[in-house]
Amino acid sequence: MSGKRYASVWDAIEASPAAAENMKLRSELMTAVRDHIEGAGLSQAQAAKLFNVTQPRISDLVRGKIDLFSIDTLVNMASAAGLHIDVKIGRAAPARPSRRRA
Repeated sequence: MSGKRYASVWDAIEASPAAAENMKLRSELMTAVRDHIEGAGLSQAQAAKLFNVTQPRISDLVRGKIDLFSIDTLVNMASAAGLHIDVKIGRAAPARPSRRRA
């Protein structure tokens, strides 16, 4: 085990910083849409109608199947839910050197 620390699980498991950022964004969007569905008390059928998708597609979203959703799709779903998306862009934190235990 390397003992390397990561700012996010996506930083640890994705092959590149770009892929990690993509997954972070998709994860946040999925969570927001899922929270909206739950908070509004929508059934999966009602959510599917709102987002103009099938009920199995909502099931995939609720179950966190992130690999099945693009950023574009999730932005469209968030917009259909009446959610506002605020993007903040900043410099990435420099990688911290790993701490080795003696």
